[in-house]
Amino acid sequence: LNQLEFGYSNVNMQHFDIVDLIRGVLTKSDILIKQKEVDLVFEDIDPLYVWSDAFMAEEVFTNYFTNALNHVAGDKIIRVTAEKLDNTVRVSVFNTGKQIPEKDINNIWDKFYKVDKARTREYGGSGVGLSIVKATMELLGQAYGVENNDDGVTFWYELDCTS
Repeated sequence: LNQLEFGYSNVNMQHFDIVDLIRGVLTKSDILIKQKEVDLVFEDIDPLYVWSDAFMAEEVFTNYFTNALNHVAGDKIIRVTAEKLDNTVRVSVFNTGKQIPEKDINNIWDKFYKVDKARTREYGGSGVGLSIVKATMELLGQAYGVENNDDGVTFWYELDCTS
């Protein structure tokens, strides 16, 4: 995180399939998904090629997905989507469960900020995952965010793409 925040990280831009990257992370997470009895929804879609740093893009997705696994509740659904917009691909990770209180929305990107400290202790969260997302996406100059939904929360980020 310090390297990202102080600009000491090298960005290695490359052209890669973000769908394949997502599949790889989900495959590595299969045991956790089964242990948590999560209903994972990820449609089998055609490749979507983006221009970005693949390591950084994977780190952002992994942080979002891990966050979803740690906070999924209710119907225990996690839905991952990747969709082409105009000149970007938007990757979204939705999980059913509690919404983020509006008063906390802007603070969740801050280092060590935790909405529910007791719950975070349960899974050993350190409070740096979303601050890594923020630093990474700002270094890449790309959009990212979070939205409350009626039945949960969606975290998203965008990467440049070509046809």
